[in-house]
Amino acid sequence: MPHLRFRAIEFDHVKSLSTKLVDELEPLMVCPREDFTLEHISTTFIFDGEVSDAYPFVEVLWFDRDQDVQDKVAQSITAAVRAELEDPELDVAVIFTALTPSAYYDNGSHY
Repeated sequence: MPHLRFRAIEFDHVKSLSTKLVDELEPLMVCPREDFTLEHISTTFIFDGEVSDAYPFVEVLWFDRDQDVQDKVAQSITAAVRAELEDPELDVAVIFTALTPSAYYDNGSHY
């Protein structure tokens, strides 16, 4: 834990940015690297009845941290995606979902 879910970015790009991104996030989140999960989700976006392009969308599921940490994590993810896609102006959405430790179980025990 934390879990990062990537949409509207190709699998090979997520794979390529994964090591460096976790290197940056590990000290920010004060979380060991083996606890990170990165997931690529293949999606199709639709607008007005047509398939449409979408900009990269990263969902972060984690135990809540303070606003400063959240801001830094969002900035790191945005910079990593922009660097990987070689587009410094690319729109990148980062959305955080705070999980409740008592509702998160590992091997039958909650945090």
